[in-house]
Amino acid sequence: MAPAALAAEYNLQPPVTPLARTEYHLHTLLLIITGVIFLLVFLVMLYSIIRHRKAAGHEAKQFHENTTVEIIWTIVPLLILVLMALPATRAVLAQKSTRSEDMTIKITGYQWKWRYDYLDDNFGFVSHLSTPREAIEGKLAKPPNYLLEVDEPLVVPTNRKIRLLLTANDVIHSWWVPQLGVKQDAIPGFLRDSWMLIEQPGTYRGQCSELCGKDHGFMPIVVEAKSPEDYAQWREAKLKQLAANADDPNKVWQLAELKARGEKVYTQNCIPCHQANGKGIPGAFPALDGSPIATGDKAAHIEIVLYGGKKNPAMAAWGKQLSDTDIAAVITYERNSWGNHTGQVVQPKEIKAARGKAA
Repeated sequence: MAPAALAAEYNLQPPVTPLARTEYHLHTLLLIITGVIFLLVFLVMLYSIIRHRKAAGHEAKQFHENTTVEIIWTIVPLLILVLMALPATRAVLAQKSTRSEDMTIKITGYQWKWRYDYLDDNFGFVSHLSTPREAIEGKLAKPPNYLLEVDEPLVVPTNRKIRLLLTANDVIHSWWVPQLGVKQDAIPGFLRDSWMLIEQPGTYRGQCSELCGKDHGFMPIVVEAKSPEDYAQWREAKLKQLAANADDPNKVWQLAELKARGEKVYTQNCIPCHQANGKGIPGAFPALDGSPIATGDKAAHIEIVLYGGKKNPAMAAWGKQLSDTDIAAVITYERNSWGNHTGQVVQPKEIKAARGKAA
């Protein structure tokens, strides 16, 4: 369902998994119970205010320690709580029932993107926000799925129980897709799990629901559910694509090649903090244009990109997220863009060697 259509809805989004349907019915039941309680209490108060008002000649009666009333207002709320707790407990147990899965996907949260690893097939990819930066800055019209579109959606088969293992690399994130009934925190150092079984093909959108940093609102989730037959075709094509795009570790790259690739890596990962013009955000994130790091010692530049999370808490350790070629490309781009004209090229083998020294 398009975001514009969802904005006009007053209820929860239509559930497409058994778990989401359970949560939907639980929400409806609790809404009815609380609505009835509100209505009864309101009517009693309204009746008392109108029929026993001072203007009608009534006087307030003084009484205390009414045993019957105390028993009633203890027993009735207890029964209501039990009535609410039983279906809520069933829903929680259903959320945690991740056994008998058909496939397992590991989800890792990064500032500000998601990585999906298909553990059964030993491949994975990173999913980035694909809304154009110009649209975010108001220079272009906002697309229909503004801030809810990605370059690589999570693709899964329908009618298969999928176990989700969630963790994070930096801060706490939360993977949330309303129509799937999944909302699970991804915590660094911990492995949480959830599951989903999508019953009909379609595209389902969500986002990180944990306040995970300055670009928290730019971390969308897109799940594309395909029929088992279509999923098998996608899986085969994806494996071929990943094999074809695998970098030759011994290749020697030219400056122009690395700059072109580095610009793409920079746009996907570095712009939020260091900005498209390399000027950074004063007081928060340093400029790269003319900086000692981007124009000085190459080894120091490699080290801070690889292990920035250790050297500077405000910067991610990109060595855990990007390949040797991508890191070499983005460093080359930073050292030869804006006002930086070092003419230096960083090769993937230099990144590999730097990792080896740290190990």
